[in-house]
Amino acid sequence: MIAALSGMVLALGPSHVVLDVGGVGYKVFVPANVQENLVLDRTASLHTHLIVREDALTLFGFVDEQDRAVFELLLGVSGVGPKVALAILSAVSPEALRTAVAESRPELLGRVSGVGKKTAEKIIFHLKDRLGAPARGVGTAATHQRDDELLAVLTSLGYSLAEAHGAVQSLPKDAPPEIEERLRLALQRFAS
Repeated sequence: MIAALSGMVLALGPSHVVLDVGGVGYKVFVPANVQENLVLDRTASLHTHLIVREDALTLFGFVDEQDRAVFELLLGVSGVGPKVALAILSAVSPEALRTAVAESRPELLGRVSGVGKKTAEKIIFHLKDRLGAPARGVGTAATHQRDDELLAVLTSLGYSLAEAHGAVQSLPKDAPPEIEERLRLALQRFAS
């Protein structure tokens, strides 16, 4: 199994990177947050997961071992293949996934392309005891409703689900409850 690769970034595609490792170019599929941080003609190191199929050997790459472990946990869910697992990690940070699982909120995962309500519920059920707890504490139902509303507004403004989750998670704990103020604080994060 190929567990890690380090090499020069030769090419960046819409969902993959080509790494030159010892004169061999490896095509590695990566989540959006990984690809955004890679630069052509610079060295990169990725923790990888190799999927062997009858007609293909496919590599998936991640910045750290924890992200790879989350990807592997997602693959264990019935109905979730590597493309869907990668789409989830492209749209939702591992921390946001932990929060969704810990709080049994499949609607957060249902916003990911390729993940329907039933699949989101299966993911929540399957990962409930396998995924660690989120870093921040569980909030109130009113906070969840405000955060969901803020996510909807940010995604309607054109931000990706991952960007919107990041902005919501970066709000201070003492942020005002009004959606307008929360939106202003979230947009300030994008401006900086």
